[in-house]
Amino acid sequence: MLFEYNSFSFDFHSSEKRMNIIGHRKIFLSISGILVLASIVAIAIFGFRPGIDFVGGTMWQIRLTRINADGKQINAEIVKNFFGTDLGVKNVTVFPAENNSFLIRLPHISEEQHQQYLQALNNKFGSRESASVEELKYETIGPAIGKELRTKAFWAIGLVLLGISLYIAFAFRKVSYPIKSWKYGVITLVTLFHDITIPAGLLAILGWKEGIEIDTNFIVALLTIMGFSVHDTIVVFDRIRENLLLQKSRFELENVINNSVNQTMARSINTSLTLVFVLLALFFFGPITLKYFVLTILVGTIVGTYSSIFVASPLLLIWKSSK
Repeated sequence: MLFEYNSFSFDFHSSEKRMNIIGHRKIFLSISGILVLASIVAIAIFGFRPGIDFVGGTMWQIRLTRINADGKQINAEIVKNFFGTDLGVKNVTVFPAENNSFLIRLPHISEEQHQQYLQALNNKFGSRESASVEELKYETIGPAIGKELRTKAFWAIGLVLLGISLYIAFAFRKVSYPIKSWKYGVITLVTLFHDITIPAGLLAILGWKEGIEIDTNFIVALLTIMGFSVHDTIVVFDRIRENLLLQKSRFELENVINNSVNQTMARSINTSLTLVFVLLALFFFGPITLKYFVLTILVGTIVGTYSSIFVASPLLLIWKSSK
């Protein structure tokens, strides 16, 4: 039977030149299940390294000449040893940054200590032949403020998830057969959990291997992923809704879902690729301070596109209305 809708025609009973996504749903869902499980295990074992935004502390960026007064090449290890040995500061993390600079993470220090450490750095690494140590950025956050930011971050994610589920349930209220409207919202939440868990697991591994810390940028990245992913999922769900309303009760749900996914797949992939190209450019050529922020969004975008096509729609079929 051939149907036409908004100048678009297709045969619901024909699978010619269409990917049988729903027919291979067990494979796609298994891939997602393995990735999510691995991410949860990584988070449970390694946890996250919270940045100063969440636990308080000091983030300091300084620029040094690569050759110190003793003729030695200055690297992150030398700077870290200076803070630990010469200044007696514990729990110091040092990362190399752009333009011969270093990012230094310290416990919370006072302004008096800040000036003392800056003078000590000038005495150690400054010389008559080279410029003094240049301070590029200095920010400090107390533990109480860090705790407040952490609490607000969790509230932000929770409220966004609640708002998304309520909106989708309302938007699909006219479609109650064979899938109740509220189930669209629940499945969207499941895919969002999938989309943010995998990049979060990656950050947990990077925190263990590379000492990468999460801060408010990480929360912003997760919210960005959620917004992009839910938009992609709604596009697919909306086409399913249109096709269900068009056919009334004369349809095979598996065919409708599979055809709907095929109709929107090219759009979803093309839209995602435009964002992926931009994120790749930022990752390789952007500032190092945003490197892992961009990486989180990049992984989330790819995973979100995959889930909108290969996870959300198969879950609709699995969780269809029971009589």
